Amino acid sequence: MLRLKMAKGSLLAFGIALFCFCATMKAEAEYLPYKDPKQPVNTRIKDLLSRMTLEEKIGQMVQIDRSVASREIMKKYYIGSVLSGGGSVPAKQASPETWVDMVNDFQKGSLSTRLGIPMIYGIDAVHGHNTVYKATVFPHNIGLGATRDPALVKKIGAATALEVRATGIQYAFAPCIAICRDPRWGRCYESYSEDPKIVRAMTEIIPGLQGEIPSNGRLGVPYLAGQKNIAACAKHFVGDGGTTEGINENNTVISRHGLLSIHMAGYYNAIIKGVSTVMISYSSWNGIKMHANREMITGFLKNTLRFRGFVISDWEGIDRITSPPHANYTYSIVTGVNAGIDMMMIPYNYTEFIDGLTFLVKNNFVPMSRIDDAVKRILRVKFTMGIFEHPLADYSMTKYVGLQEHRDLAREAVRKSLVLLKNGESADKPLLPLPKKAKRILVAGTHADNIGNQCGGWTIEWQGLSGNITKGTTILTGIRNAVDPTTEVVYSEKPDAEFVKSNKFSYAVVVVGEPPYAETFGDSLNLTIPEPGPSTITNVCGSVKCVVVLITGRPVVIQPYVNRIDALVAAWLPGTEGQGVADVLFGDYGFTGKLPHTWFKTVDQLPMNVGDRHYDPLYPFGYGLDTEAKKGN
Repeated sequence: MLRLKMAKGSLLAFGIALFCFCATMKAEAEYLPYKDPKQPVNTRIKDLLSRMTLEEKIGQMVQIDRSVASREIMKKYYIGSVLSGGGSVPAKQASPETWVDMVNDFQKGSLSTRLGIPMIYGIDAVHGHNTVYKATVFPHNIGLGATRDPALVKKIGAATALEVRATGIQYAFAPCIAICRDPRWGRCYESYSEDPKIVRAMTEIIPGLQGEIPSNGRLGVPYLAGQKNIAACAKHFVGDGGTTEGINENNTVISRHGLLSIHMAGYYNAIIKGVSTVMISYSSWNGIKMHANREMITGFLKNTLRFRGFVISDWEGIDRITSPPHANYTYSIVTGVNAGIDMMMIPYNYTEFIDGLTFLVKNNFVPMSRIDDAVKRILRVKFTMGIFEHPLADYSMTKYVGLQEHRDLAREAVRKSLVLLKNGESADKPLLPLPKKAKRILVAGTHADNIGNQCGGWTIEWQGLSGNITKGTTILTGIRNAVDPTTEVVYSEKPDAEFVKSNKFSYAVVVVGEPPYAETFGDSLNLTIPEPGPSTITNVCGSVKCVVVLITGRPVVIQPYVNRIDALVAAWLPGTEGQGVADVLFGDYGFTGKLPHTWFKTVDQLPMNVGDRHYDPLYPFGYGLDTEAKKGN
């Protein structure tokens, strides 16, 4: 009996010891360095990478459109990122809460995977959170270039980050730091200037979006300050603004020195400021597609400039390595990945990419070291963003969408972006600023009462839309708000000359310009304003003193009309806050904007940029008349 009791005691002691040992082992096994925010980022990357299968690694390199994403797809394929293509929304006029729910749903799929690597969600927030209903839409980059105000652009970055975070999104495909050298290019309005110095200065939007690197921080490494900031993307690498005849996605013919001194300019500053990602351009450099250019992506961007974030393709960018696109997809995959692209924007055919890349790695066409480089870079950005610690959004930031402070900032940006090109026949007889008190004034033109037209492309939908498509203030409403209560404001979109003559107007404001467009749809070899713009200018300005406000994404043909126009204002694409135009027309603020692009006389002169030998513009780069704010107007 005693022996039996001793045996039982020994067994119990052994059992307790075994339990303690297992518990200790389990506790040690549960400690995962990659999940520990106290560990250095490189330690976390190394630990997580060592645990990943090839399937999990390739999944991280994939970005798909929200329209084909689901919680199940995220889990099954270990998808690293989701995006909203232009106008791809959870519902028409979706609320911020609806966006948050959608993003979180995808995220829950990612978190349920074996290693729980969170995904990042990207969107084209290129002039504010422009896809989201009721968000603040800032002037497009060309207008911001006219302000010459990097501090203002930084504030716009910070405001945009808050509105993007309000919808649960952590990543914007912005800024575009292209140097537009030919206004025939349909993306010219996405470029701050033809001058590399201005574009370099405007990279201040990056610390606005991502947060300022602290004084003791490392320059040139991806950086995100916190959960009120978003990852930025410098695009499109490189030479997208220098294509032949401004044709989108075309060939940029230029020497290496020209490419590095002109088109590369913004990237030097963007990388120093910790930009998280760089997007590759559809265009070619001297006949070599940028998506296939290993020398520039791996050799120059990664090795020479020491870029440490990840490189992302453009939408179906690797498909376009071949002509026609997708003609030899295996070749496109091997070429794009080996060139140094880390994440592929393959919105729809992601299984074809995953299967293709898996085959190429297993058969040694793509080295494992290349896959590991891509995944390390993606993980570096994800760890830096803090999404392992904060993967899910809540509704606490939804209030930031369309916040009045942001609208006030956008209105300030509009004021500072306006360029006064003409003001009366001589300095003795200026028309602007306009008197607020007048008997009757005419406001005319297709762009006077149209939020969509004044916002341009990349607004609600990819190509933009005409009409009052989101919350904002039209220029007509701005004028009505600005004038004296006794002043009668008459609006006629397309008045004929007889109507103008018979109504005895004190003066007229004509607001005309280009329809909304984006990318290739905006390419134009003639750069004329479509009808009824020219006939409205002729009908109105032939009969009454008039100021013409141009709403365009670039310099356009205006020389034939200049003589009959009393005052001429380049307002670019001002966004939702049209009140900013009225603020300056009526003298509450002075005109201060300067041309960010040369204004040509005829398209035959193009391309023509400041510093060219045969420089003969209608209005030179940097031109812009100043006016004083009118006291007691």
